[in-house]
Amino acid sequence: MESLALLDRETPIYGFCVFEEFFSLTRKLGFKQVYSLKLNHPVQVGDFTVTPRRALDENVDSLFQIQAQGLNILNVVDSWIDYETLELLKQQAPWDLIMWPFQTMREIEVLSPSRAEPASGELPPEWIEQLKLLNPKSVIPSSCQFQMEDWSWYNKAFFPISYAQFQKQVCAVLPNTDIVRLDPSCSIEINKSRVIRSTPLSWMKRLEKNEVDYVYDPDLVVPNTAEVARRLGPNSQQMRSRVLKYCQSEIKDRYRSLEEPDGVYFGRPVVWQLSVFDDKGSPEQFRYVIQRNQITEVTDQEFSVGWTTEVPLVKLYAALELGESLTSMYVRINDTRFSEDIEKRLGSADFMEDPLVRCLFDGAFASYQKAQLKIRGTE
Repeated sequence: MESLALLDRETPIYGFCVFEEFFSLTRKLGFKQVYSLKLNHPVQVGDFTVTPRRALDENVDSLFQIQAQGLNILNVVDSWIDYETLELLKQQAPWDLIMWPFQTMREIEVLSPSRAEPASGELPPEWIEQLKLLNPKSVIPSSCQFQMEDWSWYNKAFFPISYAQFQKQVCAVLPNTDIVRLDPSCSIEINKSRVIRSTPLSWMKRLEKNEVDYVYDPDLVVPNTAEVARRLGPNSQQMRSRVLKYCQSEIKDRYRSLEEPDGVYFGRPVVWQLSVFDDKGSPEQFRYVIQRNQITEVTDQEFSVGWTTEVPLVKLYAALELGESLTSMYVRINDTRFSEDIEKRLGSADFMEDPLVRCLFDGAFASYQKAQLKIRGTE
């Protein structure tokens, strides 16, 4: 949505999304030609024939097959391919170029680093199997990649796969496939026989002149939430008041409005401790008793805590008002050790049932985009 705002409002916008609200939000930006694509139905855009294909999770992802000048290109990027779609894609061979997601994300593991197993650093086996079956002439390792703040421990914990590892594993099974790395501003020309490096884009300035790679450190010393909160900048009184209001009242109404958790952990009463850290690294703690979709705040410190959530105040405020995503909130869930009985029960718990995570994100679609529209006065 942010990049769409830079385009001319007469530009036709084509997209696949199961949520009609996406297209409504796009129209609110002022675009007049907004078209919803259907799976497996090709659309002609100039000389290009573009066909959306179903991804493993079509609620958030999609694949695009692009055909032009006799070339057959598949854009996978951030998606995963299910095996029904894979069979369909095999029938579309040969493939001249595939843009493939080379990187996995440890967005769940960083929520509780003390409980996470180290990453292998290798590509998922199904990716290798699928690439072998599709057997493309060229592959671009392409995926959602970003860096956090320079000091952030996420930079060496979030992305475990390197470009070098991708090339090593793919070349081992597809020795005749050309691996084409595309860094920012790089461009290529492609024909039936090869991919050729072209003139870099003049309107994009690279911050790094040399190729960089991801470095995953399984032995990283992880800073606690207090230290992270101190690095995130000052908290205004507006932020404090907004977060306090949410934790004292709004979160309870929100939690009660949600469906019951799928798992059994919250089927019996659990004391949940939410710790919100200010810019000095000091926590303000809120305790609630949760059972199914019921929640009650408690003040008795004698209760035995059975679930913990930590978050910097500035990030909780950003999630409430600015559409901050879970990926960059530095939330910490159950990153401690409980009693033996609680530890046994936690073995079957899904950390995505965390009450704060559910209250902020369950059923929330395009939160960041809506916040940006609100800031611009469009919403």
